[in-house]
Amino acid sequence: MLKDLVNKNRSYRRFFEDQPVSKDTLVELVKLARLCPTAANKQPLRFILSCDPADNGRIFPYLKWAGYIKGWGGPKEGERPAAYIVIVGDTDVTSDYSWGDQSIAAQTMLLGAVEKGLGGCIIGSIDKPGLCTSIMIHSRYQVLLVVALGKPKEQVAVDDIKDGDVKYWRDENEIHHVPKRRTEDLILSLLQNPSSQDRMS
Repeated sequence: MLKDLVNKNRSYRRFFEDQPVSKDTLVELVKLARLCPTAANKQPLRFILSCDPADNGRIFPYLKWAGYIKGWGGPKEGERPAAYIVIVGDTDVTSDYSWGDQSIAAQTMLLGAVEKGLGGCIIGSIDKPGLCTSIMIHSRYQVLLVVALGKPKEQVAVDDIKDGDVKYWRDENEIHHVPKRRTEDLILSLLQNPSSQDRMS
């Protein structure tokens, strides 16, 4: 069920690095992204795939991890992602309305990854010039997001927000806690047709 996939689709930041993710799996995830909605049907997104340890090593240094967890520089060797999908925009075909395309694509690919028993993290905090130089991205393409992927090596718990604090944290057992607002705090109102209200009164 979709609800189960969404519940399991957490932002994982530690992985079993020695459990590979195949090129075929990455291509299957891109096939899902290909079917996603895109503003004005421009389809500006392009994808750079990496599942080789050496190539992964050219991407990892340019990503910033878990800013709320002070003093943590990201996953250590052996717990780093086994694969990446770098989402870039083709500036020759993008439009002013394409700003949401990459988020829709990234979430869809992560749901597909979860269905395959994998997990991942959408990363937007990127040293983009450094990454472009490291993996030789042409200036025509703008780095938008990086999706890190692998077999998760951590447990993520969803908690209700307390005292308005949205910062995620880790407990003494290294369980990663993510505060979420309650459903009733998200819904502002239920709009009703005035004529329907008149008939009900």
